[in-house]
Amino acid sequence: MEDYPALPDEEAIDLSVVIPLYNEEESVEPLVHALRDALIPAPLSLEIILVDDGSTDQTYTSAIRAGKQVGLDLQVLSLQRNFGQTAAMQAGIDAARGRLIATLDGDLQNDPADIPAMVKHLEANDLDLLVGRRKKRQDGVMLRLIPSWIANRLIGKVTGVRIRDYGCSLKIYRSSVIKQVKLMGEMHRFIPAWVAAVTHPSRIGEIDVRHRAREFGTSKYGISRTIRVVLDLLSVLFFMKYRARPGHFFGTVGLVIGAIGALMLSTVFVSKFGLGQDIGTRPMLLLGAVAMLSSLQLICFGVMSEMLARIDNESSRQQSYIIRNRYATSQDSSCKGDYVIPIPTVTQRKVG
Repeated sequence: MEDYPALPDEEAIDLSVVIPLYNEEESVEPLVHALRDALIPAPLSLEIILVDDGSTDQTYTSAIRAGKQVGLDLQVLSLQRNFGQTAAMQAGIDAARGRLIATLDGDLQNDPADIPAMVKHLEANDLDLLVGRRKKRQDGVMLRLIPSWIANRLIGKVTGVRIRDYGCSLKIYRSSVIKQVKLMGEMHRFIPAWVAAVTHPSRIGEIDVRHRAREFGTSKYGISRTIRVVLDLLSVLFFMKYRARPGHFFGTVGLVIGAIGALMLSTVFVSKFGLGQDIGTRPMLLLGAVAMLSSLQLICFGVMSEMLARIDNESSRQQSYIIRNRYATSQDSSCKGDYVIPIPTVTQRKVG
């Protein structure tokens, strides 16, 4: 197998900037130039990781072209298909080598110039996660601002992590913390709650950041996204409380239903054998029997869930994305020029 130049050691990089992209061919070049202008003056060694989430336009080639122009340490990952923003973000985090990791959207609504101040604030306050809070949001009131206001308060109430702007993608993480969190589904919008599970909530902070109107393309958000947030929130609530012990949830429900069924059947039996009443036409007899059967099924399902949870823990190395192509430049002296890491004939699922 042909050897490719080794990437610089992770410890040599202060900051990795991870940006998921989907059909952002018009905005990616201005974005990369804005990152260069904002971050080059900062006293930070850095890399930029652009993740093309199965775009149907020329986002990937535009990102490569932009990388060649700015002369930064840059990776462009192209996923096999559109896996979703969460999987794209996870791919970028997995590839990141920095001590700190910044994430932001690729539509230029987040201002890269806020990143240096956020890094300074995180370090000065010894935080593990710093979340941007968008000031003067450039969004529609009915379709974005009001649903966002409701969602932020609902998420904070359910998860116990009171963040006023869960939807802001501009965040700074300590790599040692975010890499302990495995993102799946559409869970990127609940990252502060997941991070709180591996660190203390007091190490999660907020800071005001700028928000700009979208210049290119169309928004991928709408009222349907708000509905999905509510549905995902139910999943988050279950996983946060019962992911490691799902049998407790189903077992508890099963025992409660079983107790109700036993009470119903006891009442029926007392009526039959104690009072000599006819119970053949009583609906309570059928309801009690159904409740007892449902209880048994739920308890068995709880045992199966425990087994599945153990299997999931043992196989958690498998990732939720497949990388089709990877382009990289490097400023490390051992890596001369640009290089492309090709994909084998049979695309393999990335693990590890």
